Amino acid sequence: MAARTAEATGSRELTEAPAQVWGALAVLKPYCAVCDVSYVVTGSGRGSTFVCVPGRLDGAPPARGTRGEIVEWEPPRRVTTRLERAGEVWTTRLELTGTASGGTSVAVTLSCEPTGSTLVGALQRRSLQRLVERTLEGELGRLPDHLAQTG
Repeated sequence: MAARTAEATGSRELTEAPAQVWGALAVLKPYCAVCDVSYVVTGSGRGSTFVCVPGRLDGAPPARGTRGEIVEWEPPRRVTTRLERAGEVWTTRLELTGTASGGTSVAVTLSCEPTGSTLVGALQRRSLQRLVERTLEGELGRLPDHLAQTG
């Protein structure tokens, strides 16, 4: 990890089986009501690319959006995505492990690397670290909602 990269890791245990959690968290659907984000995916598995845009597309292709790629795909255990936004690259890694009770432990590692000026990145390092930590806590908190929407 580069010195300018901010990273945070956290985990949650869910009562649902790993296969159900994989389907709810790792497989990109055209629209996620929990995040209010639409995805247009090209390909499947590792190397797939996608564009995500706020709101529901309702079939219209996105004019603009955040571009991403699935850089690691090991169903039903691990997926890593990389999002390229203006001035930064976000990486999200999900690792699923079955528990003795039949549930799933979900570990999430979230990182953000500034791609702009080294000086600006160094000056904003603490703020970026706090942003990554808050974003991670929000993502972990929404895990049950993602499972609920897949029913």
